[in-house]
Amino acid sequence: MRFRHHDGTTVHLAYCTNVHPAETLDGVLAQLSAYCEPVRHRLGRERLGIGLWLAVDAARTLDADPRALAALRAELDRRGLEVVTLNGFPYQGFGAERVKYRVYHPDWAHADRYAYTLALARILAALLPEDAEEGTVSTLPLAWHTVYDDERAARARAALTELGHRLDDLAEATGRSVRIALEPEPGCAVETTADAIAPLRAIGHDRIGVCVDTCHLATSFEEPGPALAALAAAGVPVVKSQLSAALHAEHPGRPEVRQALARFDEPRFLHQTRTRAGGGLWGCDDLGPALAGGVLPETGPWRAHFHVPLHAAPAAPLTATLPVLDEALEHLVGGERPLTRHLEVETYTWEALPPALRPRTPDDLADGIAAELTLARDLLTAHGLKELP
Repeated sequence: MRFRHHDGTTVHLAYCTNVHPAETLDGVLAQLSAYCEPVRHRLGRERLGIGLWLAVDAARTLDADPRALAALRAELDRRGLEVVTLNGFPYQGFGAERVKYRVYHPDWAHADRYAYTLALARILAALLPEDAEEGTVSTLPLAWHTVYDDERAARARAALTELGHRLDDLAEATGRSVRIALEPEPGCAVETTADAIAPLRAIGHDRIGVCVDTCHLATSFEEPGPALAALAAAGVPVVKSQLSAALHAEHPGRPEVRQALARFDEPRFLHQTRTRAGGGLWGCDDLGPALAGGVLPETGPWRAHFHVPLHAAPAAPLTATLPVLDEALEHLVGGERPLTRHLEVETYTWEALPPALRPRTPDDLADGIAAELTLARDLLTAHGLKELP
């Protein structure tokens, strides 16, 4: 979906296909017919943006075989789909029964992360629509914090610096610009947008910036206005933004609230949980240990890293952080110029929802994704963007 900002800029809205886990190119192609095209039909659009997730096996196939890459591009065109952004955070296994900490491997201190991301950049340069000015790839925010020492930080910085040079080469060779975005996430070496400033300034390349995920922003209790202003003041670009909402519990000490939260404690993904108390941010790696007690204060609200569907907040006594998303959009696209041109709805947790809330069929999931995109469209037009055909 495309929108026109009042300054004339085209802003792209997509949904991320990491909600449809697949490890191979055949699996990716199957997603296009089973989900992506049906979502487009539900929205009544001739063209729909998707943020592809390509696991490492699929990426290697596409990067090594020009015929496979051309076939994917043709299939996208045939089904009325376009790609301007890729999700390069998960490397593989995102559809496994238990992901948890595995999603942070390999990190940016490992050569495999560099090779994978550069392959994604080459693939995206070939998939971009002819009239798109640039492509973007979101990526791991360096590493999980407990394994990130000075030596690994130096290796990660060197890899990202080299990647910036290779992106320059790619632009010169193809005429297509691709930018990379570190995606701050609770528990990582870059947990907040503020944490991103120093390493990105050290790298100092305008093709490498930040992906602002509004669920992560909310989980860490960052205020969108000051956070985005600080990035701008530091000269750190917002390369893309993922539109998502976190789980919010206003009164975590109440038995009925803890019972409701427990229904979101599931075994597949990590649900980092945060609260503010005593002027600081308190954290726990996962929702289950937080509910077990003794880790987080209960004097203020808790927020958990659980991407809840944008259009369907959880039932009381829980809520979602949709107001944080809306406030972020005010600053991202509501000003004199957009801070980013690539927006991506990223609710990958549909199958991790409490059983009663999960989609039962592919049609149910397509309905839900279409409803999320409809809400995102309405928020964007409310902030002054004009939807384009």
